[in-house]
Amino acid sequence: MSSSPHFSVLLPEFLSFFADKTIRGFVDATLGAGGHSAALLQAHPEVNRLVGFDQDPVALSLAKSRLITWESKIDFFKLNFVHMKGSLSAYPVPIDGILLDLGVSSMQLDTASKGFSFSKEGPLDMRMDPSHDLTAEEIVNTWSEQELGKIFREWGEEKQWHTAARILVKVRQEKPLKTTQDLVKALLPALRYRAKKGIHPLTLIFQALRIAVNRELEVLEKILPDALSLLTPGGRLAVITFHSLEDRLVKNFFRFAASDKYETSGIGGMFLDKSPEAHILTRRPLVASEKEINQNARSRSAKLRVIEKI
Repeated sequence: MSSSPHFSVLLPEFLSFFADKTIRGFVDATLGAGGHSAALLQAHPEVNRLVGFDQDPVALSLAKSRLITWESKIDFFKLNFVHMKGSLSAYPVPIDGILLDLGVSSMQLDTASKGFSFSKEGPLDMRMDPSHDLTAEEIVNTWSEQELGKIFREWGEEKQWHTAARILVKVRQEKPLKTTQDLVKALLPALRYRAKKGIHPLTLIFQALRIAVNRELEVLEKILPDALSLLTPGGRLAVITFHSLEDRLVKNFFRFAASDKYETSGIGGMFLDKSPEAHILTRRPLVASEKEINQNARSRSAKLRVIEKI
């Protein structure tokens, strides 16, 4: 286990959107080490119940320890947040706020056995929930060149997606790729010289594999309307994203929820009326301050968007 400090990204900004609210029930759908929840409970002693979801048993254990002061008012679920609506559909306390922090925590990135980091030797795992079957090792060793190229292009936005896929198929014919460093050694020579300055050449490849293993975009697309439906009128949904694919999904969902029109391009370009479901509170996403980035470099790509249910 890593001893690196855990930083709760955009914490003051997150709290500011709930400062004027009386919160009866709150859902931290991505509990992690519990930093955002601890700060919220400290700032809002009126909270009756807080619900925390996390599919990582290690993170859940750490959060329980961190939040022990408030244990009498917290319900913990070892579940992916995709199950949030089913778990809370009959919840007895009104839900006035929900947080989705979509980043991989420092704790997970720095734990070599998770296989998330290209800078540490570890198994090609990348599962948030260790009980799931699909691993990055299975993907890189069994998926076709076309399938690999597709996830590198679409989920990693890697410009050299074709080269990366072709190399992996060739390398694995001689010897299966088992560790993060096997993957780095196979791809680094080809990707090194065209990577963006300041970004490790394999950042986007690892991102694509992690998204594929954990079905992150598929889950996010489902959870956004679920989260909004659980909120009370006036309740707020805060979402912190860490790459453009996530942010685009959130931005488009927020715009649709706040719009009074359905887009119906198949009906002669007509637009049908609908009732807006929410108000967007962040016309532009909030980003980390220079001070926060200096303290925690991983916050540099974080964006916070917040919406309020009508």
